[in-house]
Amino acid sequence: METIEREPNRMAQAVANVARRINATVEEQRDSLDLSDCGLVSFPDGVFKMIRSCTDNIQKISLANNQIKALSNKFFLTFTQLRELDLQGNVLTTLPEAIGNMQHLISVDLSRNTLRVFPERLTDVSSLQHISVEQNHITELPMEKLSLMPALKSLDARSNPLTPETESLPHHFTLLT
Repeated sequence: METIEREPNRMAQAVANVARRINATVEEQRDSLDLSDCGLVSFPDGVFKMIRSCTDNIQKISLANNQIKALSNKFFLTFTQLRELDLQGNVLTTLPEAIGNMQHLISVDLSRNTLRVFPERLTDVSSLQHISVEQNHITELPMEKLSLMPALKSLDARSNPLTPETESLPHHFTLLT
């Protein structure tokens, strides 16, 4: 009987923890939202309502080390001023189309997820300087599109089963493989 009671309690604590962090962001008018290590399986819909007043201030979001399977277009349409996005340590298999419209995004960390295909919409983000897809299951990189990204400085693709051809294509950014 104890284990049954403990599980909802842990969930209630997780919800309270998320609410506390969101309130701190709103009350202190922070430019970052840290929801890392919160046991999330998705970005909670309630967060959009709670944080509505300051979404334009948010420049950095960390959702690292959760169990997030997917993010919605709504997430990227809401946080339009994002410069840094940390999604490492989740179970993402893809990113929504809307990420391609992020005009201010400089850095995205997708390391330690379950991506099989490089999220090509990232190549539409002309402001992106740093991309990490370390420790995923990606076999090919869209090198041609990546080399057309004006601001790209580094792409970390270590610990992926990349084909040898991928690495040999010419590029102007630091490619870690």
